[in-house]
Amino acid sequence: MSKLQTASVLAFERNLDVSDAIFQQTDSAQANAPIKPVLVTEKSVRGTISNRLKNAISNDPAKMDAETEKANLQKVDVATLDHDQDTLIVSWSCKVLPFTGKPCVCNDQAYQTKLMQVVEGYLNKHGLSELARRYATNIVNARWLWRNRMGAETIEVSVQYQEAGTTKTLSFTDAKQYGLNDFSQQDANIDQLAQLIEKGLNGEQFVILYVTAKAKIGYGQEAYPSQELILDTGKEKSKVLYQVNGHAGMHSQKISNAIRTIDTWYQDQAPFPIAIEPYGAVTTLGTAFRQPKQKQDFYTHFDAWVLKDEQPEVAQQHYVMGVLIRGGVFGASGKE
Repeated sequence: MSKLQTASVLAFERNLDVSDAIFQQTDSAQANAPIKPVLVTEKSVRGTISNRLKNAISNDPAKMDAETEKANLQKVDVATLDHDQDTLIVSWSCKVLPFTGKPCVCNDQAYQTKLMQVVEGYLNKHGLSELARRYATNIVNARWLWRNRMGAETIEVSVQYQEAGTTKTLSFTDAKQYGLNDFSQQDANIDQLAQLIEKGLNGEQFVILYVTAKAKIGYGQEAYPSQELILDTGKEKSKVLYQVNGHAGMHSQKISNAIRTIDTWYQDQAPFPIAIEPYGAVTTLGTAFRQPKQKQDFYTHFDAWVLKDEQPEVAQQHYVMGVLIRGGVFGASGKE
């Protein structure tokens, strides 16, 4: 019997299928205030020189004065609430798809059979409750609002779903009371949401969540949708914001990243969770927290588990399953 090797073509579809988010606004001071879209508008500004200058310029007062007189003209997109609106409403949906460990593409049937045995063993022994609870906590604490969360006075989160033909809603009136670094908080509503996500991952129930946050950020205040990556170097604007059908919007990838920010297993007593990623990459910190050299990356744990029957610690098993639920291309053909 030939030695088992990683399939050259291997890919998983994501099991948490998140939509883009749209931004709307309303006024908390009125009981039945209308809901209106948050629009992206363009403005032209004259900026000041604030970047680091060469010593030859910064050490010469005359050159420094000349530099500051140069016009730093910019066109930028902005998204703000109207001056009679103080509450930002952000809405998106998430479909929870069954997770069995079966890849969507695999060109080696022997490998696929062994892989599914590994996943089945994990599901039978541990289940998906730990992962589901962490996903639920990140929905409830509104981590996915990113910068909009930081500037909010209050945030209310609601999650709507269907069960037995009835529409039900879970409400969390103070999302900021739920910490960003603690997944052990005891809350009956979080438990209920986690059980719902677990049922969806187990294929016991069709689950789609409609998530809405109402963040009180103040009249006329700026909101922060996603910023578009402009690949054309001949751009006319310095900043282009994302829009969905005329509404300011947030990329689904950015929301997904927040929801799967559950990895506290990358080191002992990790100070904060990071997003589930094969190398623990956090681009904002310019750091890969799971280095292959330290044998903490996904591929090291995954290959040892599937190919050599070396079962990692329970925490790392959760991590590996989290990466498979995230989805991606993990075949050996891409290895250099």
